[in-house]
Amino acid sequence: MSLDDVRKVMEFLPHRYPFLMIDRVVEYEAGERLLAVKNVTYNEPQFTGHFPHNPIMPGVLVIEALAQATGLLSMKTLTDRGEDFGEYYLVGIDKARFKRSVVPGDQLMIEAVFKKNKRNIWSFSASATVDGELVVSAEIMCASKESTK
Repeated sequence: MSLDDVRKVMEFLPHRYPFLMIDRVVEYEAGERLLAVKNVTYNEPQFTGHFPHNPIMPGVLVIEALAQATGLLSMKTLTDRGEDFGEYYLVGIDKARFKRSVVPGDQLMIEAVFKKNKRNIWSFSASATVDGELVVSAEIMCASKESTK
């Protein structure tokens, strides 16, 4: 199954507007890496208050996009192996470094690279770029939990 449009992404991620931060996946290697796209538009609700005179995407939302990409890589990998996936929760952010602001009109390219999995904790290195320029990099950990559906 491909994740080349947002409807397919939503089959894995429980997030919905305005908190869905992945529009589509452009590259995927099971258990290795995932490259996703987030199109940043002026009509997103955060821009009315952050900062109205100079709209900038909040850094926590950029980190959320990284976290969603890592969860998506985990869930898609498990599905490809024929395993069930539960829900994934962000449990750690280390070495986060912001290099550039994200503004309306930017297209975030979000990369998640698998590092290790121990029990229910998955570790990744993740980054986002705009036009090939690094925006943020971080080490992300997420934990799987049985679904409460």
